[in-house]
Amino acid sequence: MSTTEQFQVVINDEEQYSIWPLHRTPPDGWQPDGTTGTKDDCLSHIDEVWSDMRPLSLRRSMDG
Repeated sequence: MSTTEQFQVVINDEEQYSIWPLHRTPPDGWQPDGTTGTKDDCLSHIDEVWSDMRPLSLRRSMDG
């Protein structure tokens, strides 16, 4: 893997985040969130925005 390889942040319907190579189409069920950059850039973005690691369905069931 090249250190200059570019990634994109992807999110699924459960509001779970991951990174995916920018030149590849994300797998079914995952959509780009608009963030691209180096692996470290994308992981830093995920650290900032993904504060609750529980899937959306679990958060909804626990909230009420």
